[in-house]
Amino acid sequence: MSAPAPDVSVILPCAGLGTRFGAPYAKELHCLAPGITVLDRSLETVVDLAESGAAVRVVVVFAPHKLDTVKYLARYAGTLQLVFVYQDDDTEPGLDGAIRCALPMTRGPVALVLPDIFVSGAGSLRTVLRLTDASAWGVVAAKEHDPVVLRQAGALAVDGEDGVVTVEAAAEKPADPAGFNAHWGIVAVHEDDAHRLPDVARRDSNSPLAGARALMVERIVNYNTTEG
Repeated sequence: MSAPAPDVSVILPCAGLGTRFGAPYAKELHCLAPGITVLDRSLETVVDLAESGAAVRVVVVFAPHKLDTVKYLARYAGTLQLVFVYQDDDTEPGLDGAIRCALPMTRGPVALVLPDIFVSGAGSLRTVLRLTDASAWGVVAAKEHDPVVLRQAGALAVDGEDGVVTVEAAAEKPADPAGFNAHWGIVAVHEDDAHRLPDVARRDSNSPLAGARALMVERIVNYNTTEG
């Protein structure tokens, strides 16, 4: 019996080397508590969406050094539709390359969920997907003023502290973070505009997130370093 057509697709890029994390194992498999890894925390809002009744396809982008992560994800096979796509870093490098590898396997609205980032609020993905009906693009974001963090993140300029606000400007890892006051943890896009999702992760591109609607949450944790 084939799986039903998904209501939502999630791109989960797991092919990165994670050199900044500095451990001999994949950063997303770092144990935070007994039986709970960084990856489990990152997927909480995805699982919440599936448990609300949505058919969720997760397109996992992997590389040969991430077979432990592929094996670990088997625990979600009863909850999520798991599809695995190989990323050749020679032909499709970087996060934008991972997104391009995954896009042909997506259906419906698409969310980009990073395996080393946790956003507070279990229902945040459900909420931000609803925002794409009105503005095509939606993000889960949190306020951030540290220039060091903003230089390493998907930086946003937003007007407002709480609830749903509008993104005035956006840039991927800006060299000059002046004018940015937030960063995103999840990006969601309407199916019609999903082809532009790789531009979110490119430093040399005009980010399509300008004008997006942003759900502001209290906290976004980046586990890309052991201090995260």
